[in-house]
Parts: sequence; structure tokens; C-alpha cells
Amino acid sequence: MPPPPRTARRSRTPSRCRWTTTARNIMTDQPTEVLLPEAEVAARVEKLAGEIAPRIDDDTVVICLLTGGLWFCADLTRALARAGRHVRFDALWLASYGDERASLGRCEVRADLQRPLSGRRALIVDDVIDTGLSLSEAARLVRDSGAAEVLTCVFAAKPWPTPRAIEPDFVAWQAPPRFLVGYGMDAAGQLRGLPYVGAMD
Repeated sequence: MPPPPRTARRSRTPSRCRWTTTARNIMTDQPTEVLLPEAEVAARVEKLAGEIAPRIDDDTVVICLLTGGLWFCADLTRALARAGRHVRFDALWLASYGDERASLGRCEVRADLQRPLSGRRALIVDDVIDTGLSLSEAARLVRDSGAAEVLTCVFAAKPWPTPRAIEPDFVAWQAPPRFLVGYGMDAAGQLRGLPYVGAMD
């Protein structure tokens, strides 16, 4: 009786990965072109903090729009502290995309503000703006909560063919019309944690 065929064994040698100008989403195997490297992201945040600091005070409430705004907001508030502005913090969770690539055309409030805003200046922070729907709704909610002044700030502003619902007061980067991922921006919930901004189209 012939011996059973031998099955091929996988090599135990670990593969080595090197980050260059492209990366890969291991689940979809789509190439991700790096548009803004990590060092440039940091430089743009630092520069933007320098522009914002003279417009606010330590009583200002920075409102992070969840979930995408977390990464930018954390870096921005640290940069503001280095610029001498020790702001208050709150968060607002709005959903207009879910896991889709296109906006659903409506905003759902999943978690409301916790800190009193009456008579205070507010700075709303988000990762990216395209239609402006989420940022506009956030500004309305913050005004309705009694804020004396509402400023808005995004890391990336994508071009849009029609007038937006709102134009942000501060923008770190004028982005190309691409499907962006990384630094808070996601593809179906993935890739938010990339330290750079990439494109998946």
C-alpha cells in the first residue's frame, strides 16, 4: 500500500512588511494610496491650533463629533494646550453614514452633550466635511443648548459640487475628491486608526 501523500507545510518564517507609499486593507485587499503622511498630519494640526488659539479662551468647550473626530480632536486639544489654551471638552455622537460610503441624508443623535454650554463659546471638531450635514446639525444642536458663539473645525474638507449645509471656520487640509481613510476616517468601520490619510479609490 503506497504511503499517504504528504501535505505542504507552511513556512514558519515571519513575513516582513514595509510601509511605503501604499498599504493594503487585509480584508478587501484594496490598495490604499497615502495622501498625507503622519508627519504632515501632525504639522497641519499644530499649525491649525496656532490659528484657533487667538479666537478662543480657556472657557471654550471643544465638542468632538464621534466617532471620526476622536483622533483629530485629541491631537488638536493637545496642540491647543501647547499654545496656552486649556479648553473644556465634550462630545456629540451623530450618525449620518453608518457603514455606508454615501451619506444617508439624515442625522441620528446617538449620544447628546453632557456639559452646560449656556453663555460659552463652543468649538465643534470633526474629521472631514463633504455635504456638511453632520456639522450643520451639530452646530444647530450646540446653538440650541445656549452657546454664545459656535465655531466649527475639520481636519479635511472635500470639494462638493453644490453649496454645503455649512462651511467650517477652520480647515487643516483641503482634500481631493477621493474616498479617504485613516486619521479617524473609515471604510465600513475599518482603518480609522491609520496614522496617515489615505485614499481607497
